[in-house]
Amino acid sequence: MEKLFINGGKPLAGHVTISGAKNSAVALIPAALLADGPVVIENLPSIQDVGIYYELLREMGVDVLFEEDWMEVDSRPMKLMEMPNGKVKKLRASYYLWGALLGKFGEARIGMPGGCDLGPRPVDLHIKGFEALGAEVHNHNGVMIIKAERLRGARIYLDTVSVGATINIMLAATKAEGTTVIENAAREPEIVDVATLLNNMGADIKGAGTDVIRIQGVSKLSGCRHTIIPDRIEAGTYMIAAAATRGDVTLENVIPKHLESVTAKLREIGVTVEEGDDTIRVIGQENYRAVDIKTSPYPGFPTDLQQPITSLLTLAKGTSIVTDNIYGHRFRHIDELRRMGANIKVEGRSAVIEGGSSLLGAKVIASDLRAGAALVIAALVAEGVAQLDGLEHIDRGYENLVGKLQQLGAIVRRLSSNGTENIKC
Repeated sequence: MEKLFINGGKPLAGHVTISGAKNSAVALIPAALLADGPVVIENLPSIQDVGIYYELLREMGVDVLFEEDWMEVDSRPMKLMEMPNGKVKKLRASYYLWGALLGKFGEARIGMPGGCDLGPRPVDLHIKGFEALGAEVHNHNGVMIIKAERLRGARIYLDTVSVGATINIMLAATKAEGTTVIENAAREPEIVDVATLLNNMGADIKGAGTDVIRIQGVSKLSGCRHTIIPDRIEAGTYMIAAAATRGDVTLENVIPKHLESVTAKLREIGVTVEEGDDTIRVIGQENYRAVDIKTSPYPGFPTDLQQPITSLLTLAKGTSIVTDNIYGHRFRHIDELRRMGANIKVEGRSAVIEGGSSLLGAKVIASDLRAGAALVIAALVAEGVAQLDGLEHIDRGYENLVGKLQQLGAIVRRLSSNGTENIKC
């Protein structure tokens, strides 16, 4: 079991390069299975979720080459098989295999997904979309059996905005007969990224990035080469960390427009943020103001940064209220922040933060990916040494976290149980 040790109190300074988007990568890899030829995906983040997908594809008979930041996927030798357990249980995004295999074979037999436990995350909208396209869906002992004699285009209205359902329906509809219209679709940049790959393969998708997506089904998709967009959540995490440590950090390889909601809130708190064409510079200040934040679908404030910004708000004078309208159970990091001296209470879907408390190093445990990021940020500003367990969650979504933090001047080490140091995180 590995642990992270962080000596807090040192401002972050310098330049950091943002990796490819995790939330794109885990959808682009299954999307590549729809092609009748090799698909090369570049700017892949070196994270655990990508590694699990690589192993899954090999089990499925896919020809796959995987280097540090790119993957070539050739699904032509692939055979349809049932995958009830194993690696699909380690990966929340394994549900994208439902839409990809349904589109490719007209059938999918994949177990329910795993990933971070953030409370109930129903897949009813995914099922609604598949059924509208003509599929029958059954849950047999935890295995989703999705089968269609013919997939036909349909008009599908999503009762709530869902990134996962939007992408899954898009994957299944790409090779369906006729036109599919997804209304109240999610608008996240990662959806645009997936649509861009599919269109490069020969799909006919219009409207990605708006709340209405139109898909004209095609009979054949070809191989192509695609570069993943930068990870806006990783970028937002480093922006918040720079502000919390009152540092001066320039982020490279970013799309500032994707981070407008984060930039706006940081400026409201009192942080200086300067935008370039593909860079963002964050300059921390001595005093911060309390603010209220409500998460919402893109372009609103992202739920994936709710936990990290909670750590920053412990430093702001006054009372801040952070409300998560996406995942109401995403507050298990609060108990760990309290161990470090934070004054926070949870009321329903909201965390009420009384800022101004001094944080102290403590032994804390990451319960999920973004909780881990929040605790890392808290440890960077705390007095003394913090010990963080649960690194397997952080590994799911942050490439080389330790190396990047060290590059910015943080005093951080990752040690195995026998005391061996490992800078990969």
